Amino acid sequence: MRVSEIMTNAAVIDTSDDTLVDAAVKMWKQQTGSLLVVEEDSLVGIITERDILKAVANGVRLDETRISEVMTKDVVTVGPGTSLREAAKVMADRWIRHLPVLDGGKLVGVLSQRDLAGVLAGALNEPEALQQLVESSELVRDLRLKRIEHGVWD
Repeated sequence: MRVSEIMTNAAVIDTSDDTLVDAAVKMWKQQTGSLLVVEEDSLVGIITERDILKAVANGVRLDETRISEVMTKDVVTVGPGTSLREAAKVMADRWIRHLPVLDGGKLVGVLSQRDLAGVLAGALNEPEALQQLVESSELVRDLRLKRIEHGVWD
């Protein structure tokens, strides 16, 4: 199965000059956990609910702080032909919940953990496939606990 088969339309914001409040409102209205920042048809960043939560935890004024100040600018992406297994590994290894999909440099969608959870829910009807998945990699829960034990918070 390929990313293109389950990716969804990306929630896009066309200016990184908006405030974190603007980003949070747009995320809430669109019921999404991320906004892809596109300027002149190029992906220049991503802002996620975790970025906003981190800003809150650090006492940042959300109504004064610009998206450009906290967004991730070095965005990890995949192509639409990437296998779900490969994309899921990238997401787990890099602690990414939203993975933009580019085709020839053009934004065509986003793959989220929610999208992958839907596929996993279908795989639960196939015990052999699920067992192979569990045996082939460390569970994300175990990796998260290791990060907490070592004080890695991003």
